[in-house]
Amino acid sequence: MPERRLQLVESHGKEAVSGNTDVAPLLRIAIATNDMKSLNAHFGGANRFSIWDVTSDDAHFVEALGFQKTSDQSGSHIEGEDSITPKVEALADCKLLFILAIGGPAAAKVVNAGIHPVKLPAEESIASIIKRVQEMMKGNPPPWLRKAMGMPSRSMDFLDEDDD
Repeated sequence: MPERRLQLVESHGKEAVSGNTDVAPLLRIAIATNDMKSLNAHFGGANRFSIWDVTSDDAHFVEALGFQKTSDQSGSHIEGEDSITPKVEALADCKLLFILAIGGPAAAKVVNAGIHPVKLPAEESIASIIKRVQEMMKGNPPPWLRKAMGMPSRSMDFLDEDDD
């Protein structure tokens, strides 16, 4: 589990993920960070994760998770230490995980926990990541995002066309 957890006390709509179609889907995302301002860490080396609830129109900071035991940014792990499992367990409520890099074994644990890892090629501000997620949530989200949002997959069947 995280060594430190900073959580907001207010409740603001976790019910949005229920079956209510009048409410925008809510997506909980995690961002690997070392400064709480931007995505700037790989999974194993992140000493913090910024957790957000995002809808297509709004975003709320949920909590910050802090970890003391991390690998270095090159991905080297401390012998005999498992720094991956506690992170995956702490992120269990998240549907998307934004990272700069993630190793194969860690990626497998993340995916098996029902979290979709999204590897970005360069550092990016948390605000811009949230904005990008919100834009993708509007209209026709890509299949991986539809799945994370709990939306049904789109059928490739076409409507019957009239022969007239």
